[in-house]
Amino acid sequence: MREKTNSREVIVETAAGLFNKQGFHGTGLNQIIKESQCPKGSLYYYFPEGKVELALECIRHTKSLVAAKWNRLFAAHEHPAQAIQLFVEETAQEADQTNFECFLPLSFWTAVEASYINERLREAWQDVFLTWQSIVSEALQRIGIAESQADETAMTVISLLEGSLHLALTARDTRPILNASKHVRLYLDNVLAQQL
Repeated sequence: MREKTNSREVIVETAAGLFNKQGFHGTGLNQIIKESQCPKGSLYYYFPEGKVELALECIRHTKSLVAAKWNRLFAAHEHPAQAIQLFVEETAQEADQTNFECFLPLSFWTAVEASYINERLREAWQDVFLTWQSIVSEALQRIGIAESQADETAMTVISLLEGSLHLALTARDTRPILNASKHVRLYLDNVLAQQL
């Protein structure tokens, strides 16, 4: 068994990686058990409702990881545009370093698949995106952007990032992500100019 103190953590990490590579339908519990090297009883002990419950935990884990990254960058930079650009650029670097394999905790297309499979999974992904948008919106409000404009801008930033990730994953090319980084700054400068 892997040297990990927590079987639950190993199961979640393994499942997230497999969901990322193969999708929800393409990943079976037996494969998760085999690759995590955890006893079958451990999986059902921690996730008695099975694959959907495990997927929900993977989604929550993704939400927390990415939210922590957003919060870290916004805390370290006075201007939100700098933090957002750095978030996008770090994502491009991770894509290059991993050869586009699991450079995100769960790929965004997994959210689309999950939304058609199960209402609980769709609601969990909806909560993820709303949480990330809220973090971006609050950072924008701190520099004087009105709440309604900040909310709209945050939604656009997340949409731009997600779209660039889809293109980058499909092409196995970081240019869409880097292009998003460049244009997000132009967009935010324009939003700020309109507020003055």
